[in-house]
Amino acid sequence: MHLKGKFNNGCYKVKLAFQLAYENLIGAGLRTLLTVGVLSFAFVIIILINGFVTGWKEQATRDLINWEIGSGHLENKNYDPYDPFTITDGHGVLDGNQYQDLSPILIRQAAIFPSGRMVSVLLKGISTSQTVLKLPTKLLLESSAEIPAIIGKRMAESAHLKVGDEVLMRWRDKNGIFDAAPVTIVGIFSCNVPSVDQGQIWISIQKLWQMTGLKNNATFFIAGENFKEKALPNWNFKSQYLLLADMRKILNSERIGDAFIYILLLAIALLAIFDTQVLSVFRRQREIGTFISLGMTRAQVVTLFTIEGSMNSILAVLVGTAYSTPFFIYLTYTGISIPVSSDEMGVTLPSTIYPAFSADLILGTIALVVISSTIVSLLPSRKIATMNRVDALKGKIQ
Repeated sequence: MHLKGKFNNGCYKVKLAFQLAYENLIGAGLRTLLTVGVLSFAFVIIILINGFVTGWKEQATRDLINWEIGSGHLENKNYDPYDPFTITDGHGVLDGNQYQDLSPILIRQAAIFPSGRMVSVLLKGISTSQTVLKLPTKLLLESSAEIPAIIGKRMAESAHLKVGDEVLMRWRDKNGIFDAAPVTIVGIFSCNVPSVDQGQIWISIQKLWQMTGLKNNATFFIAGENFKEKALPNWNFKSQYLLLADMRKILNSERIGDAFIYILLLAIALLAIFDTQVLSVFRRQREIGTFISLGMTRAQVVTLFTIEGSMNSILAVLVGTAYSTPFFIYLTYTGISIPVSSDEMGVTLPSTIYPAFSADLILGTIALVVISSTIVSLLPSRKIATMNRVDALKGKIQ
């Protein structure tokens, strides 16, 4: 019973501290309204930006896997995707029993001549029966043209080509001898991955083998879901995680830049709380002296003022949640449109990004706001511990 009485007494004191803190905040009026407004704005913006970047990450990762990466790449050891000079010799042949759940892609350098202009392109051969990537390779199989080809929307716009157009293309065979023939555009696909679109022409790999004399050769293979990694001479396997490293670096650098916005917004809001607490301790010295004279310890008075300051963040979270929830729900359905000019950035960037607001993001932001507000509220409140009771009752400045 004794312990129960102490527990109940402790709960009563905590409840009383929250009640007094709430009444003081409501009594502050406009000052509380401004502090809560600024803090809630910072809370909402932090969640919005993080949700935007998280949504971009999820969409970009999904697009890269569906359009370019698959379950990984099995690359020829002489091929370097970042070095165009390795394309000529960076290819090889796999034994027939090693093709299980692999789709070959052969890359050759070429040039097309649309409207009398010369445009350098990467000529990529891909299996027409592949299902690992979303490329519409079946169009190549359905066409009766001599050399059917598919291109991306960006490539079509830059070269001024449309479905049904014929354009002269020049390439080298395995002996380095130039050859040329017209190719027919049988399909134009739209995707968010520039690395499978800009400056690239896709044709059947069987046709490319015939054109270059490099039968059964591939620059790299796209792995399917059931591919099992194993050591192969002259071939290096790159997993999804490794191939997505560049995207992660871009997103991490974006998050670092966004962190400055978070810090600035939080600093403004927390400065308002700090100033409010300093003013409260200065103006309410007689109230503090009265509390101490009535039997409250200095630690309890400090706790009261700290709770009062931290309640600004709790009210900010409630207010921010109230006016941002409908807006966030609307964004998850409509997304945020990106200007058309972003297509030229060379980054996997969807035309519309749908923010992703996870429970971890929301709860983490709430914890950040509440904890930082509590710490900032505690700093000026510590001065109460050094106050003289008599001087506090007289309202003298310490």
